Formats: sequence, structure tokens, C-alpha cells
Amino acid sequence: MARNQLSLGLALPISWAREDFLEVPGNAAALAAVEGAAQPALALYGPPGSGKTHLAHIWAATHGARLIGPADLTPAAVDELARQPLALDDADRHADPVALFHLVNLMRERRHALLLTGSAAPAHWTYTLPDLMSRLKAMPAERISEPDDALLSAVLVKLFADRQLQVGEDVVKYLAARIERSCRAARDWVAVLDAAALAENRAVTVVLARRLLEEVPASD
Repeated sequence: MARNQLSLGLALPISWAREDFLEVPGNAAALAAVEGAAQPALALYGPPGSGKTHLAHIWAATHGARLIGPADLTPAAVDELARQPLALDDADRHADPVALFHLVNLMRERRHALLLTGSAAPAHWTYTLPDLMSRLKAMPAERISEPDDALLSAVLVKLFADRQLQVGEDVVKYLAARIERSCRAARDWVAVLDAAALAENRAVTVVLARRLLEEVPASD
């Protein structure tokens, strides 16, 4: 059963810095697009936990852009928002369709770069405004895939090695089968296990991993 977040007692500070983004084959193309020359418009899409928000922060830092969410996008705010490069995270979730349509048009007119993120490709977003969907379908998009079992295990092995932790294959398999299938979750759980092992002066074992995972409610 996947765990999609750490309990309050184990929560780690979130860093959106480039050095804390773990590049893997499933996100390499998206990362290259984010770090490359700013395109007039770009969309990133992938499942929850795949790193879209982290990449949006990297894009914003790289291109001097502002990062907002759907609640920040209102018809009255469009003119001000479109005065600089802009990233709209979760653009597929309840954004005002009229405001989003005008934002896309105004950003293009003013030649400011625009980044949108969502769970699906923009062509599959469910906005009912035809002109907006036409703009979204024409937007270049990069997909971020979640790691498969083998890749997630390899990520865990690398993260443990980076911390100079000797961990058995049984621990890696146990974690890979139970944590959220994302690089961020792998990084967070390795950090939590490292901290717990250090605090208790013990090795990282399946017993320790099981105990910590049981403290976190399973995702729906």
C-alpha cells in the first residue's frame, strides 16, 4: 500500500532547489526543457509525486518567473500576472477557464514565457471553453513518468549510497513495494530512515522500515 506523505512527526522541510531534484530517465526530457532556453509556452504533465511542482520551481528560478496556483488566477489578475514570465502549477485543476484563456493569449502577445503543469497532457484537460482547449492542444508538452519497480529500487540504492548507508536488498525491495512511486518519496524516506537509524544507533533494516511506514496512514 502506497504512502503518499510523511506523518507530521517525520515530515521534512521541502526544498525546491535544483540540487535537490533527482534526475532519472523518466524526467530527463522535462528537466532539459525546463533548464533550456525559455519557450513561449510549455506544459509539463505527469502523475502525482512525479516532480512537476519541483520542476516548476526550477523553471521559475531559471527564467526569473513568478509561480502561482489556480486560486491566484482570476480575470482581474490576468493583466498583472502577464507582465513577466509565469508558471501556473496544477493548471488543470479548477483554474478559471476565461482567465486562463486570456492569460495564454496575453503572455503570447507580450512575449513572456509561460509554463503550465497538470496531471494529464493539456489536450486532455477538461475545460469546456473551445478556444482555450484549442490553445492548450497546440502547446508543446513534456511528459514525466513515474519510476517502475527496477528504477525506483535503483534510485533507493543510490540515495542510500549517497548517505554512506549499507542497506540490504531486502530493505530496498520492501520500500520499493510500499512507498509512493516517486523520486521525492524515495528521497524523503531514505532521509527519515537515516535519521531514525542515527537517533537509535542501529542499522537500517526491514524492521525499522516497517515500523516507520506503519506510522503513516496509507493513501486512498
